[in-house]
Amino acid sequence: MNPLAELLRGEILRDGPISFRRFMDAALYDPEYGYYRRARDPFGREGDFYTAEQLQPVFGMLVAARVRTLWREMGSPADFTVVELGAGRREMAGAFAEWRYVPVDLTAGSLPEQFRGVVFANEFFDALPVHVVTAAEGLLRELCVGWETDRFCWVPGPPATQELADYVRRWFPADFAGTAEVNLEALRWLERIGAALRAGYLLAIDYGYTRAEAARFPHGTLMSYRRHSARENVLEHPGEQDLTAHVSFTALSEHGAAAGLETVRFETLAQMLLSAGEGDQFAEVLAGGTPAEELRRRLQLKNLLFGMGETFRVLLARKA
Repeated sequence: MNPLAELLRGEILRDGPISFRRFMDAALYDPEYGYYRRARDPFGREGDFYTAEQLQPVFGMLVAARVRTLWREMGSPADFTVVELGAGRREMAGAFAEWRYVPVDLTAGSLPEQFRGVVFANEFFDALPVHVVTAAEGLLRELCVGWETDRFCWVPGPPATQELADYVRRWFPADFAGTAEVNLEALRWLERIGAALRAGYLLAIDYGYTRAEAARFPHGTLMSYRRHSARENVLEHPGEQDLTAHVSFTALSEHGAAAGLETVRFETLAQMLLSAGEGDQFAEVLAGGTPAEELRRRLQLKNLLFGMGETFRVLLARKA
């Protein structure tokens, strides 16, 4: 048993079952043992998973082209700022070098108080800690994490709070029955973005669903990733595997609108990248110099368009 598991086990034995939000927050962001706080790099071939940002330089160049279009639509302001949420290893810093660039992570950095520009969030919202609730026969109950027979396990928790119940009733079908993740942190971030962004855009890339599509996931969407394998047991090895939950794009869109962020476009990543590259038919991103570099970029583009491109979706919202 690793040190974080020992800490969580002790907390449960002392105080009783904990919310999954508490478990996920510790598993990912504990200051000493959290998955994203450990010295080991979780990304790339030697890590546990890839993200689109690892497909550089092609991904960065195409996203920068999209951001450049938004900058021009705003009149090319000199104080244009790109704030990246979940900046991680700062792999997008070079792509955004022509503007003021502000990297923000959950554990470092913060939104500027007032700025004009773009908030870029690539696989940010899916990594925020979530509550888990079950809906059956009209009753909403939180699922918690307990400890039995030497392992973490799911145990029925208290009736869902009003805030959790409102989330499910608002952004899931009326007849939804099953397990759902409630991402209250995403709503709070939308409010912060709406308050800080004087004018500009939120550009969010993630995997998720709409209200109408939520019924496709009656058992929820929680997954863990370790050594490039997806695993359904999210309670194993806290701090040693990534945890994610699909994003409700309906919640992002509708709560974003309440925060002043009106949805402009909702599309697949492939559609956004095709639009970004259509001006020169991808000539710039494919011009790698050597034949080997050109081939590498072509493979990156293929992976982005035909692999991740159909899985990930993009929400573009505007603050006027």
